[in-house]
Order: sequence, then C-alpha cells, then structure tokens
Amino acid sequence: MIPQEKSAAVTRGLREAFGVTEFEGIRVIKDLASSRVFRIVVRGTQFLLKISTRTNDPARHYTCMRAAADAGLTPHVWYTSIEDQISVTDFVEAAPFPVADALVRIPAALRALHALPPFPGVPNHINTSCMFLLNKGSALDGFIQSIQAANILPKGESEELFARYAQVAAVHPHRAEDMVSSHNDLFKPDNILFDGHRVWLVDWEAAFLNDRYADLAVVANLVVTNDAEERIYLQEYFGEPPDRYQSARFFLMQQVAHIFYALGFLWLGSSGKPIDWSENAPEFRDFHRRMWDGEVNLADNQMKIVYGRVHLERLLQNVQRARFNEALRIVSDRHACA
Repeated sequence: MIPQEKSAAVTRGLREAFGVTEFEGIRVIKDLASSRVFRIVVRGTQFLLKISTRTNDPARHYTCMRAAADAGLTPHVWYTSIEDQISVTDFVEAAPFPVADALVRIPAALRALHALPPFPGVPNHINTSCMFLLNKGSALDGFIQSIQAANILPKGESEELFARYAQVAAVHPHRAEDMVSSHNDLFKPDNILFDGHRVWLVDWEAAFLNDRYADLAVVANLVVTNDAEERIYLQEYFGEPPDRYQSARFFLMQQVAHIFYALGFLWLGSSGKPIDWSENAPEFRDFHRRMWDGEVNLADNQMKIVYGRVHLERLLQNVQRARFNEALRIVSDRHACA
C-alpha cells in the first residue's frame, strides 16, 4: 500500500517516532491526487500516516499543524518530514457530530485557533480561501479573466455576480487586527472531526495568516441555518453578542465565500464544456446538510457544478435582502470615519 518510492521514508519516520521499523496493520483512509492517508497500528495503537503528493510548502504546513497540535486543536503530532512530506499523528475515531453541538463547539475551536501566534503569511502558489477574491494581484486578475472567458455563467447572473462582488470588494477593510492564524479549508466537513468529546481540526496544508471572517463564514455555511443560530454562533466566537459591525463583516464575507465557491467549482466542474442550467439547483441548507452527513462527494465533476450552483443561487438570494445594502453601509461608514 505504501508507494515504493516512499517506503524508506516511512520506515525512517517509524524509527524516529516509535523506535520500530514496521507497523502491525494498515488501512487506506484516503487515496487522492494530493495525498495518501493511512490508518496504521504500531504497538497496538492506531495512528494516522499521511503522505503528501502535491508540490506545496511543507515547512509552512507542518509549522501550522504543530502549533495547532500544541494548542490541542489537532491530534498529537509524532513525526513530520519536510523533505519526504510525511506526517504521523494520533488517529481520531470520528463520532456523529450533531449540528446543534457543532454550532457552539466549532466557533469555540475557531476562537482558540485565531488566538494562536501568527502563522506564516499567505503563500503565492496556494490560496483555497475566499479571501483570494479580495487580495488584488496578477493571480486574481488571471482567475477572473479565465472565468469570464469561459462563459460558464448565464449573462444576467454573471453581470449580477460581478456587480455585487465589486460592491463588497470596494468596502472590504484590510485590518491588521483581523489577520489571524487560520485553517482556510473548512468548507469540507471531513476537516472537522468530533470524537464524542471534543472537536479536532485536521489537514493543515492550506493554513496561513488570514482574515478571521473567512474561516467563520465557510463553517457557517455548514452549521448555521437561520438568524437565531447565527447569533449563537457569533456569540460563541466573540465571547459576547456580536455588534452591528461584526455581523455586517460576517455577512459580507459569506457573500464573498458564495462567489468564490460558485466561480471556482463551476469552472472546475465544467472542464471547458457548457453547463446545463435547465434543472433547478438543490436548496442551499438541504445540500449542506447532506454535505455534513457525508452524502456529497465533490470529487465528481457534476457534483462540483451542483455545488457551484448552490452557492450562486444563495448569493443571488442574499443580495436581494435589505441586509446586504445595510451591511455595505455599516462597513463603509466605519472605515470612512477611521
């Protein structure tokens, strides 16, 4: 099961971590283009062995993961190798995670994560965060140009999306106090584990210093279903009821997330082919409930398109709410006076 070219590296890791050269059992957990993940048994105890196969920044990855482990936010790290891109951590046996529980446990975990000493800054070659859309530069320009050239959106929806995107981008503040140690890949329920007692955040390849509202917004897509739950969620994060400015910043970042995932997944799923818009997209909350329950696999191109459409529909609904213009005004007024 272990790739032949990684066999010596895994043996080296086992020796350094546990003083052994072999494991007693192994089972594949994930076999993806970006990584291979195994549950291994050493001296009767289960551990997680992860072999990264993407070209990324393993030094940043493992630095962030170790900091999170020291804070009790991710399983204990027994071994990492920057050169071999291998890690061994404790194995977490996941238990069902009721959404009502997640509504308060996850923002508490995010609060602890965002309080850590600063992670390294955003790398140039990887940014899976919706904040990508708010950081001007050649990478963003190229992405937008590719999306527009591909004509993946109907004309009316495209004009509406980019007009609203321009409005949010125009008022978004880049505040140093909001740049915090962030996970940046929590739209996937697989990266949030619950063992029946506590929450663990896993898979730190995309971690870097980022705007706190990015993590908050994407997790809310999974667990927040109404305004009352939003207040509970944000109060748990901030330690007190959110003020008007915090609620406005959060709501606008949610719209940025909808734009980001709509464009990104429609583009990935279409693979340069026309998209069939004749069928209605699933309802946002129902689709995310299915994601939370593990019923959705975004590896499939058609499901990527569905996921993109779900976010597009949610955006188009939200920008018609009075709250959208009110949030723009609140954020704009705050920083016009600063």
